[in-house]
Amino acid sequence: STSLPDLAEVRGQYQARRALEAAAAGSHNLLFAGPPGTGKTMLASRLPGILPPLTDEEALEVAAVRSVSGLPLDAEWGRRPFRAPHHTASAVALVGGGSKPRPGEISLAHHGVLFLDELPEFSRHVLEVMREPMESGQIHIARASHQRRFPARFQLVAAMNPCPCGHLGDPRQTCHCTAAQIQRYQARLSGPLLDRIDLQVEVPALPPEQLTAATPGESSAVVRRRVVSARERQLMRGALNAHLAGRELEAACDLSVADRTWLAQVLERLRLSARAYHRVLRVALTLADLAGEPKPAREQLIEAIGYRQLDRLLKG
Repeated sequence: STSLPDLAEVRGQYQARRALEAAAAGSHNLLFAGPPGTGKTMLASRLPGILPPLTDEEALEVAAVRSVSGLPLDAEWGRRPFRAPHHTASAVALVGGGSKPRPGEISLAHHGVLFLDELPEFSRHVLEVMREPMESGQIHIARASHQRRFPARFQLVAAMNPCPCGHLGDPRQTCHCTAAQIQRYQARLSGPLLDRIDLQVEVPALPPEQLTAATPGESSAVVRRRVVSARERQLMRGALNAHLAGRELEAACDLSVADRTWLAQVLERLRLSARAYHRVLRVALTLADLAGEPKPAREQLIEAIGYRQLDRLLKG
């Protein structure tokens, strides 16, 4: 079938915890959107706990960045960085610079997590300067007398409210924002920036009976074992899925003619870019790795497409 999947059903079926696990497994960028108090920040803070430990080589690279920045090494040795700058941070604070260039928050998050809470509250300029390092994994700072390159292979995790007051779609409180206010707020995130965020997940407010229900959950250690196993499969292909080049990505996915035709038609109807197409493939491949499958099936493709719907809604 080439019909468009039921987007509401896809969004409802796969929860934020599933997206968090997929983000950890494939090193994908992740955006949580929802009303205040729905656990977006709490979920983001759990990501380092399900990531594998740093390798010796990665730990040395992280230590080198901290050393250049004048930060102590002992307390953080071997731990993946988790940086959470405030939304008032300047472009220099985020990217690095100064008369004697020093690393910014992006480089301090090298091999770790950069968490941006209240994403639309960051300066548009600050957000746009992140686009290149998100692709290249490094920061290039040029000055008249010298140049500096800092590593920046970070994983972006961000959170945002759906509107200025935060209660658009919140059954607990009424949103009083006008359509124009909502549009201006959401327009602070550019299409090219959203294209670089693989997983975009709505985190809805839960009714009181679900909040008070004693539902069992998995420990971080259990989830981490699945993440580590999925990453081992990826490293055998040469790179984590988020960093897999286009040709290698296509070969790893090895879609059938029927699935390729179906996917092209769905993406055309969703008006997604060529970059988004490859993001969908990367996420689908990660979902297949988590399931222990050799390549993505239609089920994983549908789930990966479901994680792009917030992107489409924010871009109108």
